[in-house]
Formats: sequence, C-alpha cells, structure tokens
Amino acid sequence: MRKIKLKYKVLLAGLLGAGLSVMTMHANAKSQGPELTRILTNAQAHEVFEVIVTFNGSGAIGAEQLQILESAGIVGGVSFKQLPIVGITATKAQIDEIYGAENVRSIWYNAPLTLENESSTEITGVNRLRDDASMRNMGVPYSGRGIGVVVNDSGVDGTHSDIKYPNHVVQNVLAQTNLHSLSDILPITYQEDTANTDIAGGHGSHVAGIIGGNGAMSSGKYQGVAPGAKIVGYGSGAGLFILDTIGGFDYALTHQYDYNIRVISNSFGSTSDTGTDFNPDHPTNIATKALSDRGVIVVFSAGNSGSGEATITGNFKKAPWVITVAAGDKTGKLADFSSRGVKGKGGTVVVEGESFYWQDRPTITAPGVDVISTRASLSSLSALSIADDSEIMDANHVPYYTSMSGTSMATPHVSGIVALMLEANPNLTWREVKHILQATATNMPGRESWEVGAGYVNAYAAVKSVANSELAFGQTVKQDREFNSYAQTSVQAEYQDSVPFSPVGENNGIIVPVNSEASMMMVRANISENTVGLSLTSPSGKRYSSSIALPVLGQNIAVTAPAEAGDWLLKAHGIGGISGVDVDPIGATNGYAVPGDIPVFIKLIKTDGYVGLDDVVNHPAKPYIEYAVSEELVDATTIGFKPDQLLTRQALADFLTLGAGIRQSHQAANKSFTDVNDHYLAAVNAVKEQGGALRDRVQQSAPVMKSEPTFFNPLGSVSRNDLAYSLVQSLALQDTAESFSGEITAIFQDQRIVIDDQYSIPNELKGYVQLALDLGILNAYFDIQQSAYELEPTITARFEGNNAISRADYAVAISRFFNNYQE
Repeated sequence: MRKIKLKYKVLLAGLLGAGLSVMTMHANAKSQGPELTRILTNAQAHEVFEVIVTFNGSGAIGAEQLQILESAGIVGGVSFKQLPIVGITATKAQIDEIYGAENVRSIWYNAPLTLENESSTEITGVNRLRDDASMRNMGVPYSGRGIGVVVNDSGVDGTHSDIKYPNHVVQNVLAQTNLHSLSDILPITYQEDTANTDIAGGHGSHVAGIIGGNGAMSSGKYQGVAPGAKIVGYGSGAGLFILDTIGGFDYALTHQYDYNIRVISNSFGSTSDTGTDFNPDHPTNIATKALSDRGVIVVFSAGNSGSGEATITGNFKKAPWVITVAAGDKTGKLADFSSRGVKGKGGTVVVEGESFYWQDRPTITAPGVDVISTRASLSSLSALSIADDSEIMDANHVPYYTSMSGTSMATPHVSGIVALMLEANPNLTWREVKHILQATATNMPGRESWEVGAGYVNAYAAVKSVANSELAFGQTVKQDREFNSYAQTSVQAEYQDSVPFSPVGENNGIIVPVNSEASMMMVRANISENTVGLSLTSPSGKRYSSSIALPVLGQNIAVTAPAEAGDWLLKAHGIGGISGVDVDPIGATNGYAVPGDIPVFIKLIKTDGYVGLDDVVNHPAKPYIEYAVSEELVDATTIGFKPDQLLTRQALADFLTLGAGIRQSHQAANKSFTDVNDHYLAAVNAVKEQGGALRDRVQQSAPVMKSEPTFFNPLGSVSRNDLAYSLVQSLALQDTAESFSGEITAIFQDQRIVIDDQYSIPNELKGYVQLALDLGILNAYFDIQQSAYELEPTITARFEGNNAISRADYAVAISRFFNNYQE
C-alpha cells in the first residue's frame, strides 16, 4: 500500500503527449455502498467521509484515475500496488462528482470491521473509539501508546506473541518476597528481564492480554483494550500475600520514569477483609496513596464474593484515590459473583493533613464474564479449560487463548481504558480520571451505586470527554441524581446464627422467619478453610444461591433475595464438581466440604414507605409505580408522581436513560435540539444517539426515540406505538422487529388473536408492537362477543397504538420491561 499525492499534471501531460492511452473494461453497472448512501442522505456540505473508490479494470490506478480524483479536489489518499482502488476522504459533493465519472466502478464507505475481544471491546465502546476518524492522536487511533501499565499479578508470559517480551511487555519481573527465605532484613529482590514470569497460574497473562494484547495469534480478533501500552509484568507467582503485592507497588514507584508507568492493575483481594471500613493506615493504602501522589492510577478488582452486600474484598479497595471495578456481562447486566458494597456507607478521613471521603462501593462496572484473552504456556489453570474453550472459539485459537470470568477480568478493561485516557491527556490526575470514568458511565437498570458504582464503563465517552473537556458528560448518571421519589428502607433485624453442614445424611439447615413488612433479606458468611456455599429457599419454593467459597484461601460468600413472608430455609451445601467433573455422580452426598457449623450474618431490610408518591395511594397502578420507583426506573415530579398526567417526550427520554440502559450521547449536553431546554438536553441527546442502547454491543442500531433532526417536540405526548418502539429498541431487538411480517397477534389464554386495528400501526412499527406484546411489555385489549344463538364466543383484540400513555402507564410498562432486561 502506498500514499499518494495528486501532483501528476506533468506526468499526465507526458503520457498523453506520447500518444499513450489506457484501455479499460467497464462494469455493467456502478454501485454505491448502502451505508454510504444512508450517511450521505443527511450529510452537511462541510462533512468529510472516509471512502473507498474502485475503478474499472485491474492493476494499480494510473494517470486517468488520478485525474478524476484531482478534478474533484482530492489532494491525498492511499492506493494499492495491484488493485485499482484508492482510499480517500471526501465531502458529499466530491463523492457525487467522482461517482459520476465514467471510469468509476463503485464508492464504498470505509466502515469499521469487528475486532473481537469476544464482544467486550464492543460493549465498552473501545471499538467505536478505534473506528471514529475524528478521534485520533496524530492521525492514529488511541491505543494507550507510550503509557506504562504494571500488571501486579501472578506474572506475564512474554513468550506469547500477543504480549511479546521485550517489544510489547517492556519489562518482566519475577519477584521473591518469601520472608522465610531471609536470614536478615534485606532489600526486596527480584529477577528482571525474564521472558516468562507466569509459571503457574496463567491469571496475570490473561489480565495482560485484556489490557494490551495485540491479537497477533488471532489476526486481531482477541485484541486488548490498549495494544499500544507498554506492559510491565510484576509476578509473584500464583499465590499472593500483601507483601508480594506491595513489592509490585514499590517496583512501580522505583521504575516509574524508566517505563512511564501511569497505571497499575491489581486483580487480587483479601477475602477475610470484607464489610470493613477504609483504613488509611493499611500498608496497601499507604502504598497506593504514594503511587497516586506520583500520578500513577491504581485500579483494583471489587472481588468475586457477590451477590450480597458488604462483599468487597479489601478495605484498600475503598480508598478514595483508587478505582474499584465490578464485573458485568456482555448484555450490560451485573454478574452474580461481583462483590457489592454497603448502601450509604462511607466516611471522612484525614490523610497527611488532607480530608478525604471514602465510600463502600465499586467505582465502575466493566466486562468480566467469559472474557477471552491470552493463555499462558505454562498455565495449569488454563490447561483445565481447553475442552470448554474448544466450544467457544476456533480450534486454531485454543492453544493461545482461554476464557475466564471474574472481576479480575473486568479490572484490566478499565486499566486499559485509563491508558487510552492518559494518552489523550497525560496531565490527568487520579481525581480527574475517576471523575471522568463515572461521569461518562451508563446507568444499569435496577442497580444502585453500592452494587455497580456509577454504572457500565464507556471508553468512547471517557476518551471523548478527555479530548473535548467542554462536553458536559454526567448529567444522565443517576448516581449523582437527587430523586424526587424513592423508597425509605431500614434494617428490620440483624443477627448472627450458624448453619449446620453434613456431607452425608440429613442436611436440614435452619429456618429464618420473615414477616410481611420485610422487603429484602441478606445472608453472608466468611469461610476460612472450606468449600461451602449458602442457599435460601422461599416459602413458595424459589431458590437463591451464593457462590462456593474457595478452599484454604477463604472467601466471603453472600446471597440476597427479595423478601417473601413466611419461613425461609437457609442451608449450607458443598461443592458438586470441579472443572466440569461431577465429584458425586450418584448423588450420595450433599456436596464435598468439611462437616461443621457455618457462622452466618443475617440481615432483613424493610420498606418504611415512599417519598414523593402521596398522589398514588388509591391509584390502580400503585404497586407498579412503587416498584418502578424503588428500582430507580422512574422518578416523580417535584409535586408528586402525577400518575394520570400524559407522559411527555422529554420525560420519556429522561426515564429511558434512568431505567432502560441508554448510553450518554457523544454530544453529551450540547445544544443539539433548538426546542429542548437544558434540563432535558443530555437525556434527549442520549435517546437520539445511534447505538445508544447498552444492549446494542456493536452500537449500530437506530436511536431509541424518533424525531426530526433539529426539533424534538419535547412536550408532545407519547403513543403506545411510540413506547413499543422505544422499549423494544432499548432491548437491542431492531433486527428481529424489522424482520417481522404478517399479521399482528396477541395471546389470549392458549390462542393467538389477530389485532383488529393493526391497520392504524405504521408498517415500520408493526414488528416492534408484536415484540412488545409477545414480551409482555404492553398489553392488548380483548372483547368477548357472543350472540344468543352462538355456541362459542368470538374474541377480538385491539392495540390502540395511537392512544397517548400516562405516567402510570409507563410505570407499568417499564416494570414489565425490567423483567425482560434481567433475563
């Protein structure tokens, strides 16, 4: 491939003067790519697009083709040696002129291709950042170029081509901090310049690949977040102690200027240190404070002890100056295993004369479920997963990649994103980095900050915010919102008990009585040396389970369930299998674990009432409104919920960003619509953003609300047709909806009834209405007619799609939507 400059007048004149001519073979019909056609429909005169121009014939382009481009005002581009193709940037007018030339065969938009870290870099917006031609550093996509990132972990396999030492992994350190090997107080020792320091676990190599693997062994498919970053591996082996990890912090401080170390990624925790307050005197906190003061951003995993409260594994993850990462899946939901904090818990501490406020919660959520990354060559852990990996990736990739889950995988995603941010502005402080990550996050429906932090990380918006500090991101993030309505809760009961466990025979558990005032129950246990888990069974038979505690290392395990009045059964159970192998195939035991009593902490939460909902007391939609408010899916006005008031379009935009998982717009709160006031502008921009739904991993679907390009009609009403479109689009079901054909039907008992008024539903919305009906988000209206002489009644159904919806109607619909979102 070669760069071209269109300065060929002399050459062209010489060729023509010599009587040379170019013979061409014309195609039957020229074509313009459909995506380019769509883009050009609303293109502004000054907008420039990356396009690919293909000429008739074969071989490299010559003087005649160059003349076509030059006549259109094109001054540069990229051509090929063997193909009649050139890549250029051009305006709509220039594209139209070139397309009209006789020798042009086609013009195509230079659309992004999918680079897969199995969808993780899609949902976080990393791929979008790479593909956006307006987001460049000296003409090259942001890649964390030049930013040093320390992987403080089990080690890094620098023999892997994706993270090759010494070109990509610029330093690899094998640490030795075993106190029992020392006969005196000696300086820490380590062996530098070691190609492979991940000699047992494979964990650190997987982490390193997520941060900055270049995807060499998969043609880029499993590329990491910041492939331009300089990886520094600091490996203490598969087993870690506090001193081991502090050695990594010390190494980063000592060699910061050697490798421009700006980020340190830490995917480890202390499972015995859960539910504790932040302590600035903890040695890890002292070390991370020193790093933060020196401009190094410290990133921690939240832990894998979910799903209950108070399960963040280490008070050092609550330090105000660190970023703590929860794990989500690739559909935008929180992983069950991800550790949570405690609602409303925090405090003020003074460190070195400066006052800090700490909170018991994650900072942000990132992909941590089934993440594919580099497989260490000597890894015993990843070797066990070969059979499973063969089911999810090509056979030729299995020797080089493996899949893992955990907040350990979510953390390097954020570490890589921080590297991208620091490339865009190396002067960022930890306060600024932490603020930007939270301000650009996407709300996660039904989740609060003590569970997920500010929400799902958005790499594109984060780097965009750094590159353009005037963009006002953060106005749709509910973490900082003051709600007009909310549920008031309190602790009804909190006590300790013990649950017996026997691996054989009866394993009865204990009864936990729950009264009708309780709204949630939480049970947790700190296990030191066993492999037990906990389960709760409700009076109606619903079962909720915790994770299994790891042997020897110990782990805090927890289970949370919505309360149901009656006697609950709390049981302990052992592990049933290891790496897919059933340890008890005939079911003779209660699982593998050591017998004994398991100490547990039980907490019952009750709802004392609701603020801002005085006007819904006797309303038929009251239960739905209260549920939607308690899950932060909606909000009241300053003077009540106004259930029978028609829902406005601007209120719908606001509610969708709250409870439907809608990313913030890349325009943030800029004035995009002339008829929208500043209070709603960020929400309106978000619902008008292409690929705005968090469920839309590739971020290519149409916006979740329709409007004119510059007028939004914010005070207009919302029809049932409109709502069907917005909620189905928020579930990223555009392709399914648009593929629908035939008659719209609604289910009545065990039969489908054709909708009588489907003629009033626009053709382009019929698939959305059908999905809204099938998913139970919206309902049809049924009539039963039977004359005096008919043996069977006639059932008819209507959708009434043009009817405007009320705020109460929306509360009902979004409650039903939320049930679908959680599946």
